[in-house]
Amino acid sequence: MSYTKSYGERSRASQCAVTKKLFQIIEQKQSNLCASIDVRTTKELLELIEKLGPYICLVKTHIDIIDDFTYEGTVIPLVELSKQHNFMIFEDRKFADIGNTVKNQYVGGVYKIALWADITNAHGVTGAGVVQGLKSGANETTNKPRGLLMLAELSSKGSLAYGEYSQKTVEIAKSDKEFVMGFIAQNHMKGEDEGFDWVIMTPGVGLDDKGDNLGQQYRTVDEVVANGTDIIIVGRGLFGKGRDPVEQGKRYKEAGWNAYLKRIGK
Repeated sequence: MSYTKSYGERSRASQCAVTKKLFQIIEQKQSNLCASIDVRTTKELLELIEKLGPYICLVKTHIDIIDDFTYEGTVIPLVELSKQHNFMIFEDRKFADIGNTVKNQYVGGVYKIALWADITNAHGVTGAGVVQGLKSGANETTNKPRGLLMLAELSSKGSLAYGEYSQKTVEIAKSDKEFVMGFIAQNHMKGEDEGFDWVIMTPGVGLDDKGDNLGQQYRTVDEVVANGTDIIIVGRGLFGKGRDPVEQGKRYKEAGWNAYLKRIGK
């Protein structure tokens, strides 16, 4: 199975430029932690990322919830922090429309996501056109590599993304090996026999909490990594309930890395 190989081995074999770079960062920093920073102000966003930057390989944003967003005031310093601390940026946009529409949403408007986000994601509900539209937008906007995750499974209670829907989403992902890098999922997505080594990123990971009153469900770091997760996505576990983000960043970084070493038998 591909996920028993090291990140370095998988980086060298990958056909996706974003996957190559991401796995290299993970090995360099010995961190498979993605910080999910869902806050409402630019100040909170940048301050948290400044504190967590040394411990993460990736930061996940919902840029459209920032009340005081400006490109110059929010995105430019975010990109600078990513360079300073050597992490990549994942805008959790969850595109779900026809190809032409998602292309315009990706490149245009006030957010101009294709210009600065290394990675974004999309639902498979509208078919393979969502991949084609986003890739076209990336190619026309920047010469920097961009990657797409498909939403195969979700961590929320009662999610409809499972079974046949998940399998159809995998088929859509197979339409482009260079742009589609993997999945948001709760389990390893098979594909080695067809030459696919998907990156699996998993939200709903917690060392302390079991869930919230809005349907979120948490699983342990060891549980998800043993099951094929490459990158753990952690939000409120890092800074919610008055937690110290530096302390928790170190804690989750260590937990994620140790779980990975256990998985590959090191």
